[in-house]
Amino acid sequence: MLDIIKKSAAAALLIGLGNFALLKLGNPIGPIIFAFGLLGVCYLGLNLFTGKCGFLFEDKLKVRDLLIILAVNLIFGYLVGLLFHIADPSIVGAATDKVATWEFSLDFFVRSLLCGVIMYLAVKMYKKGTPLGIIFGVPLFIFCGFQHCIANVITLGVAIDFSWSLILAILGNFLGAIFMSYIANDTAVKKKK
Repeated sequence: MLDIIKKSAAAALLIGLGNFALLKLGNPIGPIIFAFGLLGVCYLGLNLFTGKCGFLFEDKLKVRDLLIILAVNLIFGYLVGLLFHIADPSIVGAATDKVATWEFSLDFFVRSLLCGVIMYLAVKMYKKGTPLGIIFGVPLFIFCGFQHCIANVITLGVAIDFSWSLILAILGNFLGAIFMSYIANDTAVKKKK
């Protein structure tokens, strides 16, 4: 369990670094550099909820382990955001402005679903031997305004704020990734038979 916690905290830190670049640099450079975070997560084999949840059935993950990953990503992600708030107050305005646009709404949920689809595909492509899914997928979800729950909790930490939309982002990321996994391959179906 300690290994799961450590790898989940490390994943939140790397996504935090990518999110820091996004808040600091904005478009178009920030979304491209953000991909560094997910590349690091995949390369080091770390535990990122949005990178793991789509593989719940394919990799036979335990639900308990996925919930631990989520909890550590959220807690540590918020703490990383607080550290960034202290380290560079110039990004606080960008974080606050971003949080102000988040609403507990159907469109926010749909944008979270679509991020889950992209995250599943990006990690699946990495597992198949190419980083192109990450290099293109991460900027794609950012440029499209799709919502990534772990990036969002880091932004909330920077802003020292909270938004109920985080729940929608978590559910949407999870369901989007699971849906894409289900329709994109028959691995889960074959394992059940």
